[in-house]
Amino acid sequence: MIGGSSPEQPGRDPVPAYFGLGSNLGNRLENLKRAAALLAEAHGLSDFEASRVYETEPWGLVDQPPFLNCVIRASTILEPAEILRTARSVEDALGRERSVRWGPRTIDIDILIVDNLTVETEELVIPHPRMWERAFVLIPLMDLAPDMITPEGASLARRLESLGGTEGVRLFDGDLQGDFCGAQNTLI
Repeated sequence: MIGGSSPEQPGRDPVPAYFGLGSNLGNRLENLKRAAALLAEAHGLSDFEASRVYETEPWGLVDQPPFLNCVIRASTILEPAEILRTARSVEDALGRERSVRWGPRTIDIDILIVDNLTVETEELVIPHPRMWERAFVLIPLMDLAPDMITPEGASLARRLESLGGTEGVRLFDGDLQGDFCGAQNTLI
């Protein structure tokens, strides 16, 4: 089981959770597919839906290969700390090394949003603190939640426009079709 012991909260209603996935080392699309499959196998996560896959310029440390990025929406009954443990377990299973901040990686899984929760701990901040600044997050997020409003009250489209639009983000010829291992899922 990915994600540790006792991840489910009995009697808790499922809530939506959004994950940002990225990869720029190795077979990037395969890395995204494997991460999606492992998340789908995790207890406490269900009803997956994936955005389209985009190729994007690196953010932060720019002297590295381009990324493939997508967003996954799932239903969860997990607490945020348990979601983080699950995401890190998947990253570890796929050989993620955390040696350089914003550096190259086989897989990166960011927890973007969990329902309407606000979490601020040393290890986890929800909503993700930089998601509203990143076109490579906003564009695939718009695939899944086009009517979502930012904390400042702006639409995702307006926020994206304020960042300069879609520059540096290109639709990739590939998707996560069939990579949720039989989990109930939908792909955009």
